[in-house]
Amino acid sequence: MSSHGTARSHPRSARLVLTAAVTAGVLAAGVAPASAHSTSAPPAPSSYSQLLPLTTLSAERLATADLVAAAKWGTDSPIDDPAREQIVLESVRRLALEAGTDPKTTVAIFRDQIEANKLVQRGLHALWTADPSKAPAERPDLTEVRKEINRINAELVRAVAGSERARAAWSCRGVLAVTAVHVRHEKQLDQLHTRALVRAVPSVCPAR
Repeated sequence: MSSHGTARSHPRSARLVLTAAVTAGVLAAGVAPASAHSTSAPPAPSSYSQLLPLTTLSAERLATADLVAAAKWGTDSPIDDPAREQIVLESVRRLALEAGTDPKTTVAIFRDQIEANKLVQRGLHALWTADPSKAPAERPDLTEVRKEINRINAELVRAVAGSERARAAWSCRGVLAVTAVHVRHEKQLDQLHTRALVRAVPSVCPAR
């Protein structure tokens, strides 16, 4: 894939901007987001408060990837499941219309969420293949896991609907990066889940 374009116009560049920001937060040993705010201009509270729930829910959705990976481990169930993905996207499209927010944008955000979820699944399967002692001893019920994913999806659509002004602002990417650092510290995400969180949110802010 070509890397031409700026962070404002190219999804890959947007992810690189977020990755750099999150990595900076990760490497700043002992420095929480509140400390970071004291050394730089803080984001507008309204934008931060609108985007934080979206980032938090993205991390919660990523946590379900561990369960999905465990449910599929040792079975013939593929990580890539286009039929299931289409069901999810059609569902969030309907929810977006009900919430009065743009379904095209919402679907784009959820495509990123799905790819991030698969990133975690692949990472865990690779880990368990390399070291079977780390593989899960029990297999979760995938039907029950999907109920939890559906619950988070509905909340995430509402978070998308409630963040329209923040997402349209020129400062969206910077504020989003700050929320990602905050969530990473709060939830103590490891490297795999931190990378997945960055992958989950590039479509939140519009290309400029």
